[in-house]
Amino acid sequence: MAANGTVLLIEDEQEIADLLRLYFERDGFRLVHSPTGEEGLDRLERGDIRAALLDIGLPGIDGIEVCRRIRGDSDIPIIMLTARDTEIDKIVGLEIGADDYVTKPFSPRELVARVKAVLRRSEERPIAVQTAEIAGFVIDSGRRQVACPGGETIRPTAREFDLLWYLSRHTGLALSRGQILEAVWGYDYFGETRTVDVHIRQLRKKLPDLPIETVWGFGYRLGEN
Repeated sequence: MAANGTVLLIEDEQEIADLLRLYFERDGFRLVHSPTGEEGLDRLERGDIRAALLDIGLPGIDGIEVCRRIRGDSDIPIIMLTARDTEIDKIVGLEIGADDYVTKPFSPRELVARVKAVLRRSEERPIAVQTAEIAGFVIDSGRRQVACPGGETIRPTAREFDLLWYLSRHTGLALSRGQILEAVWGYDYFGETRTVDVHIRQLRKKLPDLPIETVWGFGYRLGEN
């Protein structure tokens, strides 16, 4: 059994699958390959997948729809692979629950590093349960949920909660997009600040009264009011 577990690659190009298998196996992962979205969704039902690499341009069900279906049942990390370097593809992927995206052609080493990072962040849990109370919202790190002032409970996605928890641990401080990306996504800043912006927008939609402030030209701050 692979020491680092199993990664599912849903990708219709066999050459990419063969190349990535070499790199992932060298780093202690098992890479299983599904050439279509339908096969990938079937493979996920076994329950042994730690992370999914998902091509957007799949035959049949495209990667956006596959991502949406995965997120309906699972919080496993998803990294989108796209040959279309357009903002709309990236934004849509992130808004429906992808944790990250990589544009083709990509470095296999960088992709392995991103998978390690997203797994490390998604599977980390505090040693002791902690809560943070901000503007009447109670952010619960143990249950990974937010209790709203009116009594409603919101359960953000895994990545959204990681971002919110990081902001809550630095209440009142202006945090740059690069700081947030490195701390929450767990890898060095590659210039993809759109990832942070999209997740902030999703948190604002779910928690509109939480004081997440934009620090123009820099980043974000979670206020105390």
